[in-house]
Amino acid sequence: MNHTERSGGSGRDARVPARLSTIKDVAQQAQVSVTTVSHVVNGTRFVSEAARQRVQQAIEELRYVPSALARSLKSNRTHTVGMMIPNSSNPYFAEIIRGIEDTCYEAGFNVILCNSDDDPLKQSTYVRLLSEKQVDGLIVMSSGADGELLDTLRDANMPQVVVDREIDDLEADLVEVNHEAGGVIATEHLLSLGHRRIACIAGPQTLSSARQRVLGYHRALREAGLAVDDRLLRSADFTSAGGHAAMVSLLQAGVQPTAVFVSNDLMAIGAVCAAASHGLRIPQDLSVIGFDDIALSAYSNPPLTTVAQPKHRTGELAAQLLMQRIADRGRALQREILQPSLTVRHSTGPVPT
Repeated sequence: MNHTERSGGSGRDARVPARLSTIKDVAQQAQVSVTTVSHVVNGTRFVSEAARQRVQQAIEELRYVPSALARSLKSNRTHTVGMMIPNSSNPYFAEIIRGIEDTCYEAGFNVILCNSDDDPLKQSTYVRLLSEKQVDGLIVMSSGADGELLDTLRDANMPQVVVDREIDDLEADLVEVNHEAGGVIATEHLLSLGHRRIACIAGPQTLSSARQRVLGYHRALREAGLAVDDRLLRSADFTSAGGHAAMVSLLQAGVQPTAVFVSNDLMAIGAVCAAASHGLRIPQDLSVIGFDDIALSAYSNPPLTTVAQPKHRTGELAAQLLMQRIADRGRALQREILQPSLTVRHSTGPVPT
């Protein structure tokens, strides 16, 4: 039975090889040497167009997959990058990951994804693991300030790009949004609606992004001539449960905000739920604005006004910078600071009268 016939009983397409094809199979079918196939696959030497076409046709017909290990030994690269995120359950990171994966795929790189679960020990362990896997580079979204992570990243001695959350004293390319400007945008939106008692539910203050968003909140209040009231400030983790608990704390404290800036959308959704359970209508009694503009925010009840981050673009830039760093480790460090924007939906409105 040849490769174009079908088996009568199983219905399986006999063109699918019964075993994985080898480079020798490709060479035999293309009627060239194994060396010629290798040169076509790796682009290491000129091969006539006729021979190249025969090799490529044989590769397609036999569904030959070159050995990644063999190719990495020849090129001293694995064409694999590592990516570490702090929390895979947060849709914000998923949208950045998509930008990274799309760009890496186009560049011929595979991606190994590691989720640290906001655990400093786990993130350092993953960096060592990825280094042992000999990935060509690493994209890091940190779980927070951690001296061990800094030491581990330095010891890894590989091209690195930091995304979203700065890591102090680490020499690496950086891609992040202007978080302080985002805090200003959110607070100014609430001020423009007449609100003056504006609370803030911040993220963990161990994270540079969370601290910078609070700085933006403070700055906008000061520029409006308003004093910062620490009684209106709460801090929580970047989860819906954290936002819910922080909002309950605000409401039980009797500080009576008319609006709340919440430092990410998941927390904002939790905050809205807490306010509703206390009999408050959004936005008639209380305006709520989030940060990130995850896809889910458009489908919350009510749809969430938020500060949008260019998440897919962030991922694209991170991957591009890493590819450039892998190709040229001596190039100057780059910082790409992207600008946020306001997305107005239905969770914010004029101050109650």
